[in-house]
Amino acid sequence: MTVSGPVFELLTRERCHLCEDMRAVLDQVLPAAGCGYAVVDVDAVPALRERFGDTVPVLLRDGRPVAKVRIDKKQLQRIVRRRR
Repeated sequence: MTVSGPVFELLTRERCHLCEDMRAVLDQVLPAAGCGYAVVDVDAVPALRERFGDTVPVLLRDGRPVAKVRIDKKQLQRIVRRRR
């Protein structure tokens, strides 16, 4: 099975209003672009907790950070359109 589009992951933590804000933007933009995303609790993965500390949310595209803390619809649309 081959993945044709980018793989997005949203690194979050519980009770994070900025995480909720970023998730709302992802829910608006990604389905329209034919993409989805996985939510990962940064505190549940020690390596991620060590790497990102208190800096959440973080949006990863294909394992690489592409946005931290805040994102708007236009920024996310540009990220989605980027080629690999």
